[in-house]
Amino acid sequence: LQPFILRRVKTDKEIIKDLPDKVEHKQYCNLTKEQASLYEAVVKEVEKELEEAEGIKRKGLMLATLMKLKQVCNHPRQFLQDNSQFTPERSHKLERLGEMVEEAISEGDSLLIFSQFTEISEAIQKYLKATLHCNTYYLHGGTSRKHRERFIEEFQNPDTEPSAFVLSLKAGGVGITLTKANHVFHFDRWWNPAVEDQATDRAFRIGQSKNVFVHKFVTLGTLEEKIDQMIEDKKKIANAIVGADESWLTELDNDSFKELIALNQRAIV
Repeated sequence: LQPFILRRVKTDKEIIKDLPDKVEHKQYCNLTKEQASLYEAVVKEVEKELEEAEGIKRKGLMLATLMKLKQVCNHPRQFLQDNSQFTPERSHKLERLGEMVEEAISEGDSLLIFSQFTEISEAIQKYLKATLHCNTYYLHGGTSRKHRERFIEEFQNPDTEPSAFVLSLKAGGVGITLTKANHVFHFDRWWNPAVEDQATDRAFRIGQSKNVFVHKFVTLGTLEEKIDQMIEDKKKIANAIVGADESWLTELDNDSFKELIALNQRAIV
């Protein structure tokens, strides 16, 4: 007998008949010139070091590089860690997010914004509150149980004005219900699609009455675009086949890794 796997998913209307539709969109963004310059500098530095690194040191170098490049793609301030201005002019990702959040709030919708980085999550929450003057909440691993419960209760309250809830992926990705939101933004990508799906399911679950729109940000011409394609290819086989994090990428040989992180001219406007 051949082994088989029975997979039950929410797209099967026989499984959950009461759920509305879930619509996923990719939001493709370019790098600013500042971001492109930082990105190229990181790539050049690692190309030199990669040839001499071996074993655990090599894997550590690759993981650190992936982290740096993801930070660059988000916003220069996150990578530089210099407390400089957190403005949309420095990141087209942030610019696009602000536009879409403003549109959703103006239409009376609430939304969730996920990032794997606490520093960018906090900055986004403060930015949206200062520029859009809307209700904002921020949940991370250090949030007390008391505040966590209060934030969720206030957000879910139908009498509360449309709100933006910014969550770190690990702290807010499981175990909570936020069905007042019908927009879900993934500001940066987690390499395992199952982790992103769990986060999206904070809104797309029993009790949701609206269609849910999922917006996944991808920076063109960078490793984000390449890994997004790798994830899509893997999902055709099974959603969870990609490892839980990016550690599986450390098995690439040097040439393949360099190709993965190389900056394409499509990245720049």
